[in-house]
Amino acid sequence: MSTNIMICGVGGQGIVLTSKLIAATAVSHDVPVMSAETIGMAQKGGSVFSFLRVGEGINCPMFGEGEADILIGFEPAEAVRMFPYLKKGGTAIVNTHPIMPVTAALTGSDYDGRNMLEYIERNAEKSVFIDGDKACTEIGSPKVLNMVMLGAAVASGLLPFTLEEIEQTMKATVKPQFVELNSKALRYPR
Repeated sequence: MSTNIMICGVGGQGIVLTSKLIAATAVSHDVPVMSAETIGMAQKGGSVFSFLRVGEGINCPMFGEGEADILIGFEPAEAVRMFPYLKKGGTAIVNTHPIMPVTAALTGSDYDGRNMLEYIERNAEKSVFIDGDKACTEIGSPKVLNMVMLGAAVASGLLPFTLEEIEQTMKATVKPQFVELNSKALRYPR
């Protein structure tokens, strides 16, 4: 049995690191894993998404629409963009804080993300919304959103790893001066 995970957001939010931490945790526990990232204009706040497959019976990193067990959306519009990949009965874990796309900013469009969150709530069988801004403020750094979201995904029970296993991988991956902050973010109360 395998778990299909779609992680999405915009450049600079830590999507690739999140994917790598899950994959490295799988490898360290001898669990088959495959991943593929699409990093558009990541440095300019462009779309970033990662396909991740963990478990037995996988033969390619990508999966089709309607096959993701879990969608981890770091940004509401990106979560809606990748929503077709979520399977019926899947879980969407989404940060409520929107990041205005460059195109919207240039055209003076209004974007607050509320309609995106409403769409997810109406259409996902199970949805979990995380106030990423509030969490990062309480933790003390805007750079730990990825760990807050990863912690929420682990707390959902859908990832085949414990918080301690993910945390062990994180400690071996990030610079020592960032371990405590990232641990705090992983364990942020839900």
